[in-house]
Amino acid sequence: MKTIDEIKQMLEQSQTDGVIAAVDELAAHRGGMSAKNLAMAFYLRGNAYRQRGEWGKAMNSYLESIDLDPDGPAQAAYRQAQQILGYYCKDYYNP
Repeated sequence: MKTIDEIKQMLEQSQTDGVIAAVDELAAHRGGMSAKNLAMAFYLRGNAYRQRGEWGKAMNSYLESIDLDPDGPAQAAYRQAQQILGYYCKDYYNP
């Protein structure tokens, strides 16, 4: 199993498939992992999904992270993703 630091490095290198697989493996074997570390893993998985443009899966991962650690970085990422998805420019629809 990968560590949180290894998963962060994979994300920095845009290895999104590897990040998602590693976090899924961590989630399946939660034993002995703190809630904060698991929350960080879900947050990183959300970032990987966001890089891939899979916004629904990113939002779900952020929510899983927020459930475990409401004060973690996923809270801000979730709000930011909501703002991006909620953006509406009337000029695009009224030429």
